Amino acid sequence: MEIPDKHPQEIEVWYIIPAVRKELVVALKEKGNSQKKIAELLNLTEAAVSQYIQSKRAREVLFSDEVKQYIKEAAGRIKDKTTAYRELQRIIQHVKKTKTICKIHMGMEEGLEGCDICFMKE
Repeated sequence: MEIPDKHPQEIEVWYIIPAVRKELVVALKEKGNSQKKIAELLNLTEAAVSQYIQSKRAREVLFSDEVKQYIKEAAGRIKDKTTAYRELQRIIQHVKKTKTICKIHMGMEEGLEGCDICFMKE
C-alpha cells in the first residue's frame, strides 16, 4: 500500500462535504424549499445553492444510491440551522462508517487498496 498523497481530512473537506451539501440542497429543493430558505438552513449563499442545483459544484463525487437515500432521509429531519448541522454531522459519520470515504479516496489515488488509515485502532 502506498502512502496517500491526500490526507483523509482533505478528501472530507474538499470532496465529501461539498458533495453532501449538493445532495442536501437537491433533497431540500425537492421538498419544496426555496433557494433562499436552503441557503439559510445550510449557511450557504444563494449563489452556492444555485450552483449545487445546476451541478456546477461538487461534480467529482458520486454517492451510491444507499448514501443518497440516507441524505434524503436526513433532509427530511432538517427544520432549522441546528438540525441541519446535526444532520450534516450524521451524514459525514455515515460516510466514514460505511467506508464510502475510502472508495472515493481510492478513486482519486492509485495503490490505496487495503488502506486502513481512517480506521486505525489506537
